[in-house]
Amino acid sequence: MKIVKIILIVIAILVAVPLIAALFIKKEYAIEREITISKPKQEVFNYVKHIKNQNYYNKWTMEDPDMKKEYKGTDGTVGFYGAWDSKKMGKGEQEIKNITEGDRIDIGLHFIKPFEGRANAHMITEALANDQTKVKWGMQGKSKYPMNVMNLFMNNMLGKDIETSLNNLKGVLEK
Repeated sequence: MKIVKIILIVIAILVAVPLIAALFIKKEYAIEREITISKPKQEVFNYVKHIKNQNYYNKWTMEDPDMKKEYKGTDGTVGFYGAWDSKKMGKGEQEIKNITEGDRIDIGLHFIKPFEGRANAHMITEALANDQTKVKWGMQGKSKYPMNVMNLFMNNMLGKDIETSLNNLKGVLEK
C-alpha cells in the first residue's frame, strides 16, 4: 500500500510541476533564423513567395511523401491557400496574407491536428550583394495555458527545423 501511495504522489508531482510552471511562462513565442544564398534577391524572392515550392525545401512538408495537399487560388499572390493532411505531420492550413514585392511574404498558419493553434510566419529577402541574398524565416504565435509550457522548447525545436529548411532552400537555389 505504501508503494501505491508513493507512486500516486510522484504522479501528482509530475503533473503539478508543469501546470504550475506554465502559469509563469510567456504565452507568446517568436523564432527567426537566417541564411545567405548565393543568388540575386529577386530570384530568391520569386521562389520563396510560391507556397508550392515548399515541397522542395520545407522540412515539415518533405517529412511525409504521402502527405495530402490541397491548393486554392494563384500561388505567389495574396489569398493563395494551401492545406495539408498527414498521419505523420498532422493537419493544417496556410494562406498568403501579405506580400511586399521583392522583400517579404507573410503567411497565416492554422494548425488543426495534432493540436489546434494559429501562428504567423514570414520570409524576408535582403540583398547583400548583386548575387547574395539573406533570407530570414520567422514564426510567431501564442500558446494557450497549459500548452505554453512548450514555449520553453519552441525556439530550439522549431529553430532547428527552420534551419534545416533554409539549408534545403540554399541547396535548391544554388544547384
